[in-house]
Amino acid sequence: MSTYATPVLTTERLVLRPLTQHDAPALFTVFADPAVVRYWSAEPWTDISFAETAIARALESYRDETDIRFAVELADSGELVGTVNLHHFFNQNRRCELGYAIASAHWGHGYATEAIGAALEHGFSAVDLNRIEADIDPRNAASAVVLEKLGFRKEGFMPQRWLVHGEYADTVFYGLLRSYWDERKRKI
Repeated sequence: MSTYATPVLTTERLVLRPLTQHDAPALFTVFADPAVVRYWSAEPWTDISFAETAIARALESYRDETDIRFAVELADSGELVGTVNLHHFFNQNRRCELGYAIASAHWGHGYATEAIGAALEHGFSAVDLNRIEADIDPRNAASAVVLEKLGFRKEGFMPQRWLVHGEYADTVFYGLLRSYWDERKRKI
């Protein structure tokens, strides 16, 4: 079975690194915000224990090397502003799923695109993935823009796939092949 260590990645403005127990207060702040989890099938966190549990799961995945979960922090200040993760690996097919969240106070600065781009590059180059998948609520236009900017292509639609905050929500599926990623990089 393949394993997936979580390295430290750096970009022009960000550091992507493994989560630590010290991140609990900042992680809680991100996921306690109703705007951040608006399109997630989970309620906003109401207690720091949610963050502590999420970090404990991340630490376990680091030990088992089953997921790649990054804390996203600003390089100049060290402030944790979100998370990006590659998870649900299907080794035989060299594919996985993508998840991400950026604190609403930091939306509109390109941090999601920058952080996800670094994680994707790692997934394709170091992990040797061929395909990375994401699914989003079609009402989440900002997330769609980020995915499409990074080369993801819409591949499908499933009505009422999730129950989100008491209402059924649709899903739009996106896929990014290594060939799409390589093509995009050649154009930059």
